[in-house]
Amino acid sequence: MSLVLILLLIVLFIVVATAHFKLNPFLTLLCAAFIAAFAYGLPLRDIESTIRGGFGNIMGNIGLVIVLGTLIGVILERTGAAITMARTIISLLGERFPLLTMSLVGYMVAIPVFCDSGFVILNSLKRSLARSLKTAPVAMTVALSTGLFATHTLVPPTPGPIAAAGNLGIGGNLGLVMVAGLMFALLAAFSGLMWARRCGTLHSDELGETHAATDMPDALTSFDLPSPLLAFTPILLPILLICLGSVANFPTELLGRGALYEALNFLGKPMIALLVGLGFALLLLPTGNRLHRLGECTEQGLKIAAPILLVTGAGGAFGAVLAATPLGDYLGSSLSALGLGVWVPFLVAAALKSAQGSSTVAMVAGSALIAPLLVQLGLDSDIGRVLCVMAIGAGAMTVSHVNDSYFWVVSQFSRMDVATAVRAHTVATLIMGLVTISAVWLSSLILL
Repeated sequence: MSLVLILLLIVLFIVVATAHFKLNPFLTLLCAAFIAAFAYGLPLRDIESTIRGGFGNIMGNIGLVIVLGTLIGVILERTGAAITMARTIISLLGERFPLLTMSLVGYMVAIPVFCDSGFVILNSLKRSLARSLKTAPVAMTVALSTGLFATHTLVPPTPGPIAAAGNLGIGGNLGLVMVAGLMFALLAAFSGLMWARRCGTLHSDELGETHAATDMPDALTSFDLPSPLLAFTPILLPILLICLGSVANFPTELLGRGALYEALNFLGKPMIALLVGLGFALLLLPTGNRLHRLGECTEQGLKIAAPILLVTGAGGAFGAVLAATPLGDYLGSSLSALGLGVWVPFLVAAALKSAQGSSTVAMVAGSALIAPLLVQLGLDSDIGRVLCVMAIGAGAMTVSHVNDSYFWVVSQFSRMDVATAVRAHTVATLIMGLVTISAVWLSSLILL
């Protein structure tokens, strides 16, 4: 029992330090790693090497993947490719189903672009569509925000799912995580869409005001926007390569072990696939000053990626310390008897998300806490680890409220008061999380 009490106190420390005292998550998780090491009685000679090893291992597995994915997202954002993607989806679906269109726009754009940035970029497009089609603005807002949130928490190369996959030992098989994430995110986005349809009677001041915000980054005009082929290739090509790499490595050896296997196995490595995607993203930059713009995008991308890398590394260190303690065996034997399975990672991530606000921190810290329990929870197979990532992603949706920066981006850009934003956006994220974990749980009953 003392083992559990120590863990609860450490989790309480993480929540209070990040949510109340606003301590940086990197320092919080690093401190938590040392606190856990001393509290659980790890030998002094092993503490430094355990923490350093945990940090280094997770960085070696997914550090470059996070950086490359972030760089692609920044280029798509700053060149207007995200706007092209949105307009292409709208043109394909037409204007008969505006809520479905907004949801799918968010679903696609948030695969490479952070949901906060994606909402800011697409808000003017959403507003103009709501005005021209005379659609309830709050309903359009919820459809867009939930579509963005679904893939943000479930689909690599967004850093949260990548970090969770790395902590759970499946970072080398991101193709499987991507396929599962895309399917569960589709269900999550659909549940958000269903709630959006019920928000048509809620009121905001969005269409009654004139806004200076524009949907064209960096003073772009429609003539400057890239073609759909150029816009979609940097994100769809890496996804395709990673999935083909996973197919090539199936135990049944569908592609044999010849030259085709070697090529797909190489190109399907997440780092290589994203590097190829980055190469195609460079074609989006203007030819006249391509190197200068690349330097600007790289600088911005590294600024975004750096804190995520540090938090992810600290989460890996924290997880390594917990893995070196008897906590895993004790909790596993207790929890396995309850048969909770994927509900455990969901509840851990949901508690962290609701308490401190950041989905990424909830996924990093939650996966670090769950990693030592995989065997005892019956989730130590590849499929089990993938479902565990999905469960943690579902928890990281639950819920977005006033301590989440995304809540304020959605509410302020849509001119909703706090009460309306809670009824529309927060309740939507609760529904998304519960629907997603229910689907993950049913999948675990069939597949495990």
